[in-house]
Amino acid sequence: MAEDSKRPQGKRPGDGARGPRKPGGPTSRSGDKPAWKKGRDAKPGERSASDRKPWQKKGDGPSDRGGQKDRPRDGDRPRHDDPPIPEDVAANQLDRAARIELKTLSKDNADWVAKHLVMAGRFIEADPALAHRHALAAARRAGRIGVVRETSAITAYATGDFALALRELRTYRRITGRDDQLPLMVDSERGVGRPQQALELGRSVPRASLEPAVQAALAIAMSGARLDLGQPELALSELEIPLLDPERAFSYSPALFDAYATVLEELGRTAEAEEWWQRSDRAAQALEEAAIPEGQDTVEIVEELVDEDLDSPETTEDAEA
Repeated sequence: MAEDSKRPQGKRPGDGARGPRKPGGPTSRSGDKPAWKKGRDAKPGERSASDRKPWQKKGDGPSDRGGQKDRPRDGDRPRHDDPPIPEDVAANQLDRAARIELKTLSKDNADWVAKHLVMAGRFIEADPALAHRHALAAARRAGRIGVVRETSAITAYATGDFALALRELRTYRRITGRDDQLPLMVDSERGVGRPQQALELGRSVPRASLEPAVQAALAIAMSGARLDLGQPELALSELEIPLLDPERAFSYSPALFDAYATVLEELGRTAEAEEWWQRSDRAAQALEEAAIPEGQDTVEIVEELVDEDLDSPETTEDAEA
């Protein structure tokens, strides 16, 4: 995603010549997708209650009334200002866990909401503005459903509306009681020009209570806030967490390695930065080639040392022996 005037100013971990990445967001190179996108092109590591990506939506609509059935007019037909939904889009393309959250709605309304969430996931990278329109259409019908407000927040973030993203994330957190979107909240605070508040927010939750992928994304966002404040040494220390393991590749490793390399380069340690970028490339390749089965999220990274005298007679004899 190209930098523009709407993005947080200053260098950010994960943003650089190798390609910017939102902390924990839906465009991370690991291939993880938000819950509302997995129904169409799922990747390894299906969503659980604590598995949503940090790096993920406004408006309380009349269609969600705390579990009461909706009036037919709310769910039987689209509103005039709703973006169109192609005929090939079906409600069952939405992630199963997200569909369960829509159970309090009438069936017709739940289907409309699910289709808009599918469309939001489909266009989040190619056309964030259209994705956000679909998220808002879903929110008008089901504004008290957590996954709907989550989607509204992520699409707002993707369009550069960090103030709206922050409001939606606060609502999502209040509805669900979950902290899995804390990294995106921290990064949104950065986006509205409040890096100090971003740091305070990031420290408000014990790290141990967060899933590993969320911890990694939070470290990246916190490091970015340190860079915003002109504190590169502290930015590096924010990333020096146990999850920064060069020997194994987790779904979050490429983004974490890139962030670490970016800060090293900021400090003038270019040789070390290049090593971590290479580790990031190897980790990403390993994850892509592993075709990790469901329930597994790590592979071993093997670094081979190449002997310059590989073709020497001594080497040949050793191999034969």
